[in-house]
Amino acid sequence: MGEWIVAIAGTPEGARLATLLALMSAVAHAAFGALQKGRHDPWLTRGAIDFWLVILSAPVALFLVPAPSAQTFAILAGALIIHFGYKLTMALAYERAAYTVVYPVVRGMGPLVTVGAASILFHEHFNAVQWAGVACLSGGILLLALRNLAEEKMDPRAMKIGLAWAVAGGLLVAVYTTYD
Repeated sequence: MGEWIVAIAGTPEGARLATLLALMSAVAHAAFGALQKGRHDPWLTRGAIDFWLVILSAPVALFLVPAPSAQTFAILAGALIIHFGYKLTMALAYERAAYTVVYPVVRGMGPLVTVGAASILFHEHFNAVQWAGVACLSGGILLLALRNLAEEKMDPRAMKIGLAWAVAGGLLVAVYTTYD
């Protein structure tokens, strides 16, 4: 299977597969977030989601992917720690604040912080059109959070705490985006 993926890299077939996988990932990600914020305990829901992700991924990891080297294993351990931190911040945010506010804050901050950090840490240079694109993307998503916040009737203190966790989650999105 690995050879087939390498063979279609850079082809229209590869582009279609990448688009399909990206869309499936986006839908799954939104569904997992909605499930976690649903009417059940967010900790149990997140645990159940992750448990089943491990169960469903195990055959691929064990039988289709070669065993990782020590260096790759160390990189995977780092990714596990970062993603655990992200999931922890999301559960804490969902536990305290409205999903319609928390989720857009996390998703809106991710691209903005990633590009800003790339500019500062890696000396990446972006032109005005690229910055405008990031500002439109992140700004639009964050404005959605602001609009939803105006309609929320939750305890203001709980909402502030939830938003703080959402900001931490957004920062971790930037970290895992760069690290992964």
